[in-house]
Amino acid sequence: MKTVSNKRVIYITETDMKRLRPLVESMKNSRDDLRALEAELEHAHVVRPEEVPADVVTMNSKVRLRDLEDNEELTYTLVFPDQANIDEGRISVVAPVGTAMLGQRVGDEFEWQVPAGPVRLRVEEVLYQPEASGRYDL
Repeated sequence: MKTVSNKRVIYITETDMKRLRPLVESMKNSRDDLRALEAELEHAHVVRPEEVPADVVTMNSKVRLRDLEDNEELTYTLVFPDQANIDEGRISVVAPVGTAMLGQRVGDEFEWQVPAGPVRLRVEEVLYQPEASGRYDL
């Protein structure tokens, strides 16, 4: 998992925070890996949906990432667990890569651990962000 830095601002909308906190609370007793998501939420700068910068990865954002090891491009949509489907590129926020993506901005680099070692990605582009499109209900 990535390390949360107190110097870097992670933006989360009020709407996302209201949905993510109960999710983490309901699952954290059965999932040790949710501590990373809980830490992200603790350090986040919570903003109204209309105030979140358009280059921030929020819930339901579709992003283009670059794997910094093999230069491969990946496109994912960050979703809640019940909407996740890896075959359709929908990554759950409670999956390690989903937790790592949340709150990142275009140009940010992050990593998370997989059995083969750390994977490093960079946010290349936010292809769709609900808040930037005026969708505050997603």
